[in-house]
This record gives sequence, structure tokens and C-alpha cells, in this order.
Amino acid sequence: MRLHEYQAKQVFADAGIPVPDSRLATTVEEVVEAVSEIGFPAAIKAQVHVGGRGKAGGIKIATDEEEARQYADEILGMDLKGYTVEKVLVESGVDFENELYVGITMDRGEGEPVAMVSTEGGVDIESVAEETPDAIAREHIDPAFGLHPYQARKVVYDAGIPRDVAGDVASILSTLYDLYESKDASEIEINPVMITADREVVAADAVMNIDEDALFRQPDLAEMEDEAAADELEAKANEYGFDYVRLSGNVGIIGNGAGLVMTTLDLVDYYGGEPANFLDIGGGAKAERVANALDMVFSDENVDAVVFNIFGGITRGDEVAKGINEALEQFDEIPKKVVVRLAGTNAEEGMEILNTDLVEVEATLEDAVQQAVENAQEAGQ
Repeated sequence: MRLHEYQAKQVFADAGIPVPDSRLATTVEEVVEAVSEIGFPAAIKAQVHVGGRGKAGGIKIATDEEEARQYADEILGMDLKGYTVEKVLVESGVDFENELYVGITMDRGEGEPVAMVSTEGGVDIESVAEETPDAIAREHIDPAFGLHPYQARKVVYDAGIPRDVAGDVASILSTLYDLYESKDASEIEINPVMITADREVVAADAVMNIDEDALFRQPDLAEMEDEAAADELEAKANEYGFDYVRLSGNVGIIGNGAGLVMTTLDLVDYYGGEPANFLDIGGGAKAERVANALDMVFSDENVDAVVFNIFGGITRGDEVAKGINEALEQFDEIPKKVVVRLAGTNAEEGMEILNTDLVEVEATLEDAVQQAVENAQEAGQ
């Protein structure tokens, strides 16, 4: 479960991490009232579960009431990467000199949490990790002992944080780990931590993801779950009983089995595409279930093409083929190109059943993925 920024900041503030003065608003008039109390400049920030809000127009800085009213009217109700903005966080502006990144996540390769600090704050940390990995200092944490104070200081110094604020940054990092552990978080980060002209350290953003399987231990956090703002596709996935995660790309992916779907995601990336989702229909999927999966992926406006990857074990290829036909025959015109790869149990029977007027069929997974990526690129032009 991912908390909204305003919710995560409340958790941070309760733990003693400095955050800007802020108000939550759901109408233009509430925004105007909030800025009159906070003062200018003020940030108006869309509260939706997506990254890159600023680049997408979901964060604006107002310098007077007229701008605050204009920006509130623009942001409230806007479609931001498939999410409708229903609330905004109105926050006092921070006069900063430097931006830092501070976070705790799980390093699955090492089997331990890892603390990360970087002077490259305010930008996509994944891009920093890929393009300039040395810009991120890391310190692994033995969960049996927690984050020792010397480790917090070490990773802060390794990152090159100025000495006059290093102690405050290390304190924030230690508090983040305490929250990570005590709140059953799977990821917790601040990007950016802002260093003001007065050398104060302020959390200008907040990300906190909670392990859903541990929510029974976190009743206060469980109450923060915002059903009204939940992604409609994820709600539909729960209704259908699918394992589904929405991603930011445009190649829709359907498979049977988590490992098979993950392999397909990796291949989409390898061949230059961007996955739009993780969707596992599970083993033994019947025609109706397959049709429901296609309905879900077609409902995602970000999807430009679909790749269907089925390896028959329990799942029978002929049942999958029936489901694909049934789903696609409902349309006068197929909304997105679909590429299908079938292998395993009754795959040959399924290939014969598939209506090739409605889908493209490829013999190998590599060919299917490459074709889907090409379809998505053509549709996106």
C-alpha cells in the first residue's frame, strides 16, 4: 500500500522529521484559503500515486492569490498519467540551496535493507542509479541489529554531504530506518531533502510504501488506505482475482505465472519497449478469465499494444485461444494490436483456433515481444 505524500509527511512529522507547513485541499476555494494561511510562495501538489508529477504538470509554485487560483483550477480534476486528481497538498515554499536524496529500501540481491544517500536529489533516482551509480552512497543494514549511528554517519559522509548539515541528514536517515522497521515499510524515501539558506534540513517530498500483508499490524496506516483514489484498473484486478501491477509504459503484458510475466517484462525492456503492466492470469485459466484479462489491458489508456504469453501446463492452449477469440469478437474494431505466443499443453490446438484476423501469432516469445514493441512504437507515433 502506497501512502499519499500528505499522509507520509504526517508520519514523518510525527516521528520528528522536519516538513514544510502544509494544508490538504479538494477545491479551488480551499486552496485559496490555505495559501492565505501559509503565505507565498506556495507549492500546489497533486496527490496521486505516480512519479514525475512536476514534469506532467501536477506541481505548480504560486506567488500570489491569482496564480494559486489558476493552478488549483488546472490541477484539480486533471488526468495525471491515468489518475484523476481529486486533492492537492498546498505547501509553503522552501528557499533551498541544495537538494539531496535519502531513502531505505530492500536490496533483494543481498537479502538486506540498504540505506541510500545522494547529492543528486530532486531527480529520478532510478536514472541516477543507471547513469551515474557512483553518485549514490549505500550502506547495507543487518536487520537483527538495525541501522547503527556510525553507519548513518558513514553513508552520509560517503555521499559527500556538507559537514555542517551531515549530522541532521544522518538523523533523518536513522529516523527513516526506524519507520521502515516499525511500520512494516517496503520502501521509504525523501526526494528531495532540501538544505535551506539557513542550513536547515527539510523533507520536501515523502514516499512510503507499506507491506500490504503486514497491515493487520498497522491499523493506523490501514485506515489511510484511500479507496476513492485507488486505481480503477487495480480495483478491477481485485474483482477479477488477478495479480496485477500498473506500470508506466505502453506495452500491455498478459501471462500465466509470475515468472513468465516477469520474463516478458524483461524482454519488452530488452527490445526497447516499456511495459505497461504486470498481469498474471494464473494457472488453469478458462476462456472467461482470459477475456477478463484482455478487457483490463484494453481499459488502460496508456496501452498501445498487447503481448499475450502463455505456456501451457495446467493452462490449456485451446482454452486460452477461445478466451482471446471471445474477447476480441466483441469489438467492431480491435482497440489495440494483440500478439499471441502459445506453447505447451494443447498449444497446437490453440494456434488452430485463434482467429488470425484479430491477432498476430508468433512462434517464439522473442518474436512476439519484438512485434508487440514495434506495434506500440508505431501506435505511439
